[in-house]
Amino acid sequence: MAFGWIDEQAAARRRAGLVRTLRPRPADSPLLDLASNDYLGLARHPEVVEGAAAAARTWGGGATGSRLVTGTTELHGELERELADFCGFESALVFSSGYAANLAAVTALAPHGSLIVSDAGNHASLIDGCRLARGTTQVVAHADPDAVRKALGTHDGPAVAVSDTVFSVDGDAAPLAGLAGACREHGAGLVVDDAHGLGVLGAGGRGAPYAAGLAGADDVVVTVTLSKSLGSQGGAVLGPARVVEHLVNAARTFIFDTGLAPASAGAALAALRLLGREPERAARAREVATGLHARLTAAGLEAVRPDAAVVSVRAPSPEEAVQWAADCRAAGLFVGCFRPPSVPDGISRLRLTARADLSEEQIERAVRVIGETRP
Repeated sequence: MAFGWIDEQAAARRRAGLVRTLRPRPADSPLLDLASNDYLGLARHPEVVEGAAAAARTWGGGATGSRLVTGTTELHGELERELADFCGFESALVFSSGYAANLAAVTALAPHGSLIVSDAGNHASLIDGCRLARGTTQVVAHADPDAVRKALGTHDGPAVAVSDTVFSVDGDAAPLAGLAGACREHGAGLVVDDAHGLGVLGAGGRGAPYAAGLAGADDVVVTVTLSKSLGSQGGAVLGPARVVEHLVNAARTFIFDTGLAPASAGAALAALRLLGREPERAARAREVATGLHARLTAAGLEAVRPDAAVVSVRAPSPEEAVQWAADCRAAGLFVGCFRPPSVPDGISRLRLTARADLSEEQIERAVRVIGETRP
């Protein structure tokens, strides 16, 4: 029977407690949200919403084509210029998603004969970029510049190291300065995904590469998403102008994909400008994350110390993690639930996201619910 193997895999997922389901949320959910990636609380900010609406009224509902045909509007160019300037890079290129941006950066910068050194904890989009690239990939120990240095030392041709700046599972930060040093010893490039750093780390939320003193370096390329701190949709690659020009000509997820919808570009631009005026939002997100961690550990829970806005709480098993998250929802709290294969170490977790707009009362309530529903 066609696709009969799907039934076998579905049964295996049920036995392992790894079935995933979609839960459409209402426009006005009564749940306290610690699951979304809206780190700065901007997704519903009036200025951001109006930025989306104004762009849709001006440019229409869609980009109408690929970026190289009709999908590049003046708004896209404006967003790219301001995003590059904000993060401290020479140039930027906007994509329809952060996933597409990562695929573009890795595949276009790792041609045949090159070596890709990839952190074991990297996001799926970076992993898929490595799989699609024509270069050879070597996976190394998590957050270990010496492992990167050793891997690069085995290769004579072009090479690039690839890493998240803040890892999405535990919220720990990569040692960017050490990684850059290892790459420079071997003339390799460094590609980092700052999806969870933009808007949270660096001066005024300018990102982890900015904080590490790597912004604008000619051997560093950064990818970002517009769907987390900026409360919109889409992604971008930041770096030297010659790298961006290369992506325009070589990145398949840029050349063959429909451009980012104008509404998303407008929302992201409005959020970026608002963050520029209110840089304290970044510091507040970090403060909330630190406060959550302190309260959770004081309550006897095993929580990982956050380096940005992600707080991870260990669960005993996949089944208990799912039930824990469900019990939290029943008590009015929405939290993320990470299980294998989403977690590379096989340890299931509740994943909490610290938002800059959370009050102290909401933080206390969240900790209380998590503690009361623990397995």
